[in-house]
Amino acid sequence: MSKKSSKSEQSLNSGISQYYGKLVFGPKQQAKYLSKSAVQAINEAVTMGKTISRGMADEVAKGMMEWALDMGVTHYTHWFQPLRGTTAEKHDSFFEPTGQDSGIEVFSGKALVQQEPDASSFPSGGIRNTFEARGYSAWDPSSPAFIMPKVGEMTLCIPTIFVSYTGEALDYKAPLLKSIAFLKKAATEVCHYFDPKVSTCSVSLGIEQEYFLVDSNLFKSRPDLMFAGRTLIGNSPAKGQQLEDHYFGAIPGRVLAFMTDFEVKAHELGIPLRTRHNEVAPAQFECAPQYEDMNLAVDHNSLLMDLMDSVAEDHDLKVLFHEKPYKGINGSGKHNNWSIITDTGVNLLSPGNTPESNLQFITFFVNVIKAVHDNRDLLRASIATAGNDHRLGANEAPPAIMSVFIGDTLEQVLNGFETNNGSSKQSGKASSINIPTIPEILLDNTDRNRTSPFAFTGNKFEFRAVGSSDNCASSMVVLNSIVGDQLVKFKAEVEAGLKAKKGAKVEDVISTIIRGYITETKRILFGGNGYGEEWKKEAKKRGLSNITTTPEALQAYLAKDSVELFTKNGIFNHKELEARTEIRYETYVLRLQIEGRIMNEMVNSYVLPAAINYQKKLADSVATMQGIGIAATACKTQITIINQLADLINKLYEMNEKMTSERAKANNLEHADKKALAYCNKVKPLFDDIREYCDEIERIVDDSEWTLPKYRELLSLV
Repeated sequence: MSKKSSKSEQSLNSGISQYYGKLVFGPKQQAKYLSKSAVQAINEAVTMGKTISRGMADEVAKGMMEWALDMGVTHYTHWFQPLRGTTAEKHDSFFEPTGQDSGIEVFSGKALVQQEPDASSFPSGGIRNTFEARGYSAWDPSSPAFIMPKVGEMTLCIPTIFVSYTGEALDYKAPLLKSIAFLKKAATEVCHYFDPKVSTCSVSLGIEQEYFLVDSNLFKSRPDLMFAGRTLIGNSPAKGQQLEDHYFGAIPGRVLAFMTDFEVKAHELGIPLRTRHNEVAPAQFECAPQYEDMNLAVDHNSLLMDLMDSVAEDHDLKVLFHEKPYKGINGSGKHNNWSIITDTGVNLLSPGNTPESNLQFITFFVNVIKAVHDNRDLLRASIATAGNDHRLGANEAPPAIMSVFIGDTLEQVLNGFETNNGSSKQSGKASSINIPTIPEILLDNTDRNRTSPFAFTGNKFEFRAVGSSDNCASSMVVLNSIVGDQLVKFKAEVEAGLKAKKGAKVEDVISTIIRGYITETKRILFGGNGYGEEWKKEAKKRGLSNITTTPEALQAYLAKDSVELFTKNGIFNHKELEARTEIRYETYVLRLQIEGRIMNEMVNSYVLPAAINYQKKLADSVATMQGIGIAATACKTQITIINQLADLINKLYEMNEKMTSERAKANNLEHADKKALAYCNKVKPLFDDIREYCDEIERIVDDSEWTLPKYRELLSLV
């Protein structure tokens, strides 16, 4: 089967449901290979947080191995997500020799539950010294094991957390699990005011993934794309996205073959992809799954990114997850659609047909707004990366100002609730299209707002500011924590109100508190154009921060209120919080260090030689023409271009040397936060100046002299 038509044969004559999850050790496979007691132990671990005994783990391991062997697997790995932005795995064989020419396949509960990958070379933020190598990965039963096929090999992957020898979390998953458990408990306790039958809640998440594709040969010809993930130089093409003809357009055949291939593999791995389409920018696309429990959704998104990278190789493509790989066109985000669901099947963020009388909805809805209002700078910090700095505030991305969009209908509901008049618009109205053969459609309660970083979209909140390359756990830990903390505070206020006013109805106490919250949080509600300059001015009047850079944003993590929030609720201890903040500063610096080195190389090895060679070609032309008696006035254009290039060459060289000098100064600073600020304020601005000269040279020189693929090539996929 050719690379371009590699859709699984099994799927050609059957629906997705026939092969969905075939590579997952989920309930179906567990029922085949495990006893009922083992299956029950896993279910209780997932739903009730019970610990699986080592004896039961042995049985689970045995059944899991038998399934894996039946599927052709020879090796297994603990699959985890260290604080470096990619997944990690160390493969071990099931095989164990019993003699010189004999052996057996074994897999114990101990090997399933716990492994000891070397922790010395993973980011730790100072928690571990390089010579202190021991770290532990521990099985997470709530995320099912799966088999990852690659180059004909099958590996059993067991999702795990990753912690240090002294117990501190060294990954994204461990604090995510803590934050989910905290929010579930807090939400459940508030639910009991409305329905005592609720025994638990789940946190639902759907992650829309935007990305770019580029031909792999062109990718390999661009050092900046290869090592920085974005083009550091490049003149904008004549046609970019200005005609808006790419968005939702017909998917190019080459891209569709890639999409189909990775979707089949994703479905086999239990990733519930539903949507695929062209995005706004040329060569930009999006895929989106059904909503899942948050822990599984985050795991699946990390797995999906690995899968897309792998499948792209089979199609001679490269996936770009960077938030802003190309200047002048839209960047990529990762929209996180978040809600809370009770075990009785109620979406706590679903307003229903009469939201004005749905006190449970209003309670949770307003508490989320209050949490974002009170912790807006911390929420901004959660999506702060070097890549996202290029995207936030651009003309397609939400601004760096944290605000909440709820729409006209729900604004009227809250205003009516605040003043106790209960007025609101009718929801779900039928439209009058008045075109023959077109049926009536139902209008939603509210429009959408693409410019809002945190928008309510019918029955969930959509956190649109998360970057496309980021691990969603970072932002979701913060969102879960601030909402959980707010619900705990709210419950305490309700209990205090009931105690202070004997005989008061709980509904009246809740309503009084919620009215106060609505009044307090109005400044963060914004339904207008978040891209406009007028919003920046208005936000400043409202006291909302416009934090545009990562080093500035990260300061919120170690603010007194943030430290208290995380430590008192058991999400991070102080050491972990300091370490993670240190890692984020270090990662920012390393990204910009790499970009600076690549830019230096591209200037000296590509741009300056191209300019000088073309300058010489023109000079030789002028000399030849004058040598045969043609007047100098006839060579006016060539001489003008020669002088332009001379000026650009000199300025570019000087600016490149200045950037190198500023990098050296920044590198000599000791503390990561100070170094990050120096790179942000002293080094990074020079990148733009250097780029301006490079792009002007690209515009002038002969195409044959410019050895780097241009935007017009990079953005074309046929």
